[in-house]
Formats: sequence, structure tokens, C-alpha cells
Amino acid sequence: MKRLTLYISILGMMAAFAVSAFGQASLRSLDGQNIDVTTQKGKVVVLVVGASWLPLSAKEATVTNTLVKKYASKPVVFYFVATDAAAGKNAVGDAELRQFATKNKLTVPVLRDPDGAVVMGKLKVEQVPSFVILDKTGSVSGEPFGGLDPKSDASIPLSKLIDKLL
Repeated sequence: MKRLTLYISILGMMAAFAVSAFGQASLRSLDGQNIDVTTQKGKVVVLVVGASWLPLSAKEATVTNTLVKKYASKPVVFYFVATDAAAGKNAVGDAELRQFATKNKLTVPVLRDPDGAVVMGKLKVEQVPSFVILDKTGSVSGEPFGGLDPKSDASIPLSKLIDKLL
């Protein structure tokens, strides 16, 4: 009987862990911190999903910096989520990501999602570059905003989406 109770307890803990792990969207920052982008209750979170090698990511950085200035006094948090590989043939290290951020005057923290488990899996991003907006409860609000046109100002439609959540 004690053994059965032990097995049931272990299974219960494993199930609880699996549920909590599935609900998390934790990414590593370049300074080594793990940040769960879905647990910033009371704030709108804007995830700028890109890659250092992608030319349109420089346009994303410009749009992001415009939005950061606009929402500086509002409960809005921005992150650049790099989908660059961390290992393998095309690996990009943290130093290269910092260099990308500096070159493009990116003013937001850079997070890594090298295998796409969070942005492609949990947040359902289908293309890079994209913007994903999380509401004040940490849930994805609408579809990811992608397909950036280098000739248009993406900050305008993004502002409208953010304003609806504030």
C-alpha cells in the first residue's frame, strides 16, 4: 500500500511539472537570465522575433526602437527574440548577437530561442521576422504580425494593436 501511494504521489508530481513546463515560455537572455515572457502580468509584452543574419531584422530593430520610445511611460515590455542557432554549422554566439544589437541600435533585451521551441512551437510564429503581442494576462493576442514590408512603417499597425490592450 505504501508503495502504491508513493507511485501515485510521483505520478502526480510529474503531471504537475509537465503542466507547468508546458505553460512556460522561458527564454535565456544574453546575460544568462531565464525570462518567462508569459508571466509579466499587468504588462503588454511585445516579442520581436528575428535573426541576426536576416536583413529585415534591421528594419525590425528600427520599428522596435520607435515603439519603445512611444510606450516608454506605459506598461509595455519589449524583447528581441533571436532565432539564430546556438550550436552547429551556422551557430551565432552571444557576442555576435550583442554586435547585431549594437549595430542596429536595438534598445531592448535580446533573448535566445535557438531551436524555436517557444516562438515556433508555443507562440505559433510561422515566419521570421514577426512581432508577437502578449496581453496583460500573458496570452497571445491575435496572430503574429509578420511579412514586414521594408518600404512601409510597421509601427503604425503595431501601435493600434498595442493600444487596444492598454
